[in-house]
Amino acid sequence: MINRRDFGKISLGAGLVATMARPAWAASAADTAVKAAQQYKGRTITIVWEAGLQSLDPTHFSGPKWKELTGMDVKVVEVATAEMFTKIMQDYRSGAGAYDALNVIPAWMPDLAQAGALEVLDPYVEKYGYASELQTIAPTYRDNQMKVRGKIYGFPDDGDVFLMYYRRDLFEDPAVQKAFKEKTGKDLAVPKTWADFDVVGAGLTDVLKDKGIYGASFFRQPPYAMYMFEERFRNEGGKFFDADTMKATINSDVGVKVFTAMRNENKFMPPGVEQFGFVENLATFLQGQSAMTISWPPYGRWAEGYGTDQEALNWVPKTTIAGKVGYALPPGGHPELAAGFALSISSTSKNKDAAYLFIQWLNSEDVSRQRVQLPYTLRDPFRDSHYTDSGYLALWPNAKDYLAALKRASQTGLLDLSLLQTDKYEEVMRQAISKLWAGDDPKTILDAAAAEWNDITQKIGIDKQKTVYTAWAAESGAYPKT
Repeated sequence: MINRRDFGKISLGAGLVATMARPAWAASAADTAVKAAQQYKGRTITIVWEAGLQSLDPTHFSGPKWKELTGMDVKVVEVATAEMFTKIMQDYRSGAGAYDALNVIPAWMPDLAQAGALEVLDPYVEKYGYASELQTIAPTYRDNQMKVRGKIYGFPDDGDVFLMYYRRDLFEDPAVQKAFKEKTGKDLAVPKTWADFDVVGAGLTDVLKDKGIYGASFFRQPPYAMYMFEERFRNEGGKFFDADTMKATINSDVGVKVFTAMRNENKFMPPGVEQFGFVENLATFLQGQSAMTISWPPYGRWAEGYGTDQEALNWVPKTTIAGKVGYALPPGGHPELAAGFALSISSTSKNKDAAYLFIQWLNSEDVSRQRVQLPYTLRDPFRDSHYTDSGYLALWPNAKDYLAALKRASQTGLLDLSLLQTDKYEEVMRQAISKLWAGDDPKTILDAAAAEWNDITQKIGIDKQKTVYTAWAAESGAYPKT
């Protein structure tokens, strides 16, 4: 993966970027891709895309549009997110070449690149003049989700990041402010630290519970809570490994503190919060039953009712809080990027140039701006221009606050832990969180998890994993910079 020094070879400061803005006479990266791809008219490229709502992008928008512009068909292979890594590796190892373009979670890139499953994109970027537009991808995504060992393997294509959403109407209500002050002795304010969060969350529950409103709610099912632990652990000063020995350090005092606090906070959240998944927590917030929550960007759009009148989103609970929502970075100020997607090319593709041109067009400034405004595809803003686009700013009355918060997150976000066989480490964390909600002792849980991490590292090879971890830890978004 890339670090700031590596990226400096192609990255420019904001002022210099401004001077390199595309001249009026120059073709955009999207135009260049379309013109070059027209020679492949009649071909079909196959792309792996996450199944469900997300696939409506290539099946209903970008695929048909690409066909209209180039005469090329796009065959979409929908795969459940949890199976995508395995499917991609199986296709590579078999040599079948069934896939041309790929959606890749950035945390998988070291594994896939080391295996040889991904095509190096640098020659294509140069051949088709895409370097300057890559510079305008927002810093956290650009600097952390594009390269492995200094080579480009994917284009960051989804601004996944956690934001805090809060009930602005409650925080600004003089009666609530007065009652909160009487309960806690403190002024009511959106929390910037986890210590503040505990005071505000518990205090608001005391003040508002009689009205059916809790101070906060979170998704707590292990696949989601795992990301929340990763984020909070690092914001509180934790490190995943001893960089010299590669011994796991998730069972440090910081880890135990975070685990203990996470469980204690459930006491001022809605009953049964330990079982809350993405939808249960969304419903709680949109129905006005919690004052604060943390999640990916779609929560913010749906809380305002944007796009939820479309059939594809008829499962989203009706919002009762439109116009009442505020947006902030989660406590600590460094939100987890939490998955995301990058566009890559399969190294066994038989249509590499054609597939590359499709992903350049998809990822380009012109086309990505349209895609992140589609209500149904769950692609979130990830380019500097997305945060200031006049069309996006006009989608709902306080969209400017939402986009401003996303822009701040794009500058300070933390990338997911990315190692060889990352999912094995993550599975240990998911099991640890299940034990936490079951009531086991936090220190005992984390000691056992650290021992399992050490066994995984031992089997992979300490030196081999150390090389990957050292490169990851050097990324700008690995740990908060103080």
